[in-house]
Amino acid sequence: MNSNEFREWSLRAAEWGADYRSTLRERPVRPLVEPGEISRSIDVSPPEHGETMQAIFADFERKILPGMTHWQHPRFFAYFPANAAPVSVVAEYLVSVMAAQCMLWQTSPAATELETRVVDWMRQALGLPEGFSGVMQDSASSATLAAVLTMRERALDWQGNKKGLQSQPILRVYSSDQVHTSIDRAIWVSGVGEDNLVRIPVAGRFRAMDVAALEAAVVADRQAGMLPAGIIACVGGTSTGGTDDIAGVAAVAKRHGLYLHVDAAWAGSAMICPEYRHFWAGVEQADSIVFNPHKWLGAQFDCSMQFIRRPEDLVRTLAIKPDYLETHGRDGIINYSEWSVPLGRRFRALKLWFLLRAHGLENLRTMIRNHVAWSEGLAERLAREPDFEIVSEPMLSLFSFRHLADGTDSDEHNLRLVNAINDDGRIYLTQTRVDGQVAIRFQVGQFETTAADVDTAFGVITEIARRLA
Repeated sequence: MNSNEFREWSLRAAEWGADYRSTLRERPVRPLVEPGEISRSIDVSPPEHGETMQAIFADFERKILPGMTHWQHPRFFAYFPANAAPVSVVAEYLVSVMAAQCMLWQTSPAATELETRVVDWMRQALGLPEGFSGVMQDSASSATLAAVLTMRERALDWQGNKKGLQSQPILRVYSSDQVHTSIDRAIWVSGVGEDNLVRIPVAGRFRAMDVAALEAAVVADRQAGMLPAGIIACVGGTSTGGTDDIAGVAAVAKRHGLYLHVDAAWAGSAMICPEYRHFWAGVEQADSIVFNPHKWLGAQFDCSMQFIRRPEDLVRTLAIKPDYLETHGRDGIINYSEWSVPLGRRFRALKLWFLLRAHGLENLRTMIRNHVAWSEGLAERLAREPDFEIVSEPMLSLFSFRHLADGTDSDEHNLRLVNAINDDGRIYLTQTRVDGQVAIRFQVGQFETTAADVDTAFGVITEIARRLA
């Protein structure tokens, strides 16, 4: 592709993108395709000779697009959002064109220095105190792994990386069963081991860890000769929005010298609104906090932010400094590859810088407040409908519900209901289990959702439930 062709197809791709985003409401949220259908349309062997862009682009529209789930659809109410506000997409065009590898200060000074500034903007926006530094990771999974590795090394007096775990005491990490499965994966990868992730019972509306049970587990493990290393608390867990008493958990961590990581991947964005900060009261005592601007805040994936109280501990855990990565003649610089598990780093800060400047915090606050209010309103409407029950009350913009039908298995009926809703195509929902029973999750979080879209959701849910009853 020569420079003229690059210009032509870049313009065409941008035009296509604008048309795509403007027509999303006309599309079903989730594609109605069968497993293997897309694969069968793709040649089984790679081409020996180049093809024209016209042919490639036509196949993209004909073969690929029909198999895509439209995550930017305003009636995407499943999982959590993975927003890409248009201004962040424009910034990603620029990042893709420059294609910089931003692992060190010297490999792109602007990327490093903008990241430092934007992380501090977000610290201020969330109401976190001075003293927290931060780094932009690809996802909360990576941030959590970095935190678990750090708590492991700190507990082992920094000997785990050097000596391995085989001759060390058995490490223990504590969480509830409301945390995301990325915590399980971090426990696997770190070598701590699944059997040593201690699940603490939960209680109350927000399914918070029982703080007394947490402390009792720590004391019992230490008496049994094991080595408690850290606690992973959550604010806005994926299933029903499970939220721990962060201040209470932090007090236990402080008394026993444990590292505290707070996973607020989804709900953290809401903390730009001061009235929601009570959900993580005490968070300033955490050692590490993660939230994802690429979920609710509007920054295109990937854009996860990890705040750290003692960055030197993270760097001591992860930094490797071969000669070929030295930056000579520069003191006091930050190389963010030393703060992350991967060496390679994308220029993530640019899209967040564009987003914050284009929208401003007050517009973003208004969006989040609307989403919370619309979700609470829908929960109230469903609760008044016959044969509907609210299983978990709204936590910010997330709640779960169940439809009751006489003479049928409740789990089977609700799975049929959520599948029928998704096959209908007008909205997209997902299911979970609450106290062992199937429930249907609903969350408002897509950047361009309106009150009318939530009204549509109410109509679809009740219409299809009546049909299946």
